[in-house]
Amino acid sequence: MEDNTKTRLSEHFTLEEMCRSGAAIKHHISNTPDKKQTERLRQLCLNVLEPLRRRFGVIRITSGFRSERLNAIVGGADNSQHMRGEAADIHISSMETGRKMYEYIKANLDFDQLLFEHSMSNGACWLHVSYKAVKGLNRHDAVPFYKAA
Repeated sequence: MEDNTKTRLSEHFTLEEMCRSGAAIKHHISNTPDKKQTERLRQLCLNVLEPLRRRFGVIRITSGFRSERLNAIVGGADNSQHMRGEAADIHISSMETGRKMYEYIKANLDFDQLLFEHSMSNGACWLHVSYKAVKGLNRHDAVPFYKAA
């Protein structure tokens, strides 16, 4: 697939930001999704990230799409939805903001998985949210506070 990272997936999100990865740059890995993965990213943006942005203002994606190789390097799960273009990790500025975002998604949006994650090594917190574009397949699996590696 040609590298068209400037593609706008929704009003406020581009393919570039959904594929940006410091680890991919560091390890010289291509992290460009195919057409199906790109469409799944678009649906994630339209159905979860845009409504979240309208409610909370600008949000920063710390991890969106991951190629299989990139996912292995960052220690992602073997079946990670990031590799399918169905998941994003959202930076949260504080525990309070994270909880409000978590509760908003849980109460108002269609989602597959919602995790409030915390890194034991550096104290960072983020929300992991995934969305399956096929209606009726989203599990609404929500874990309020998950301790990551």
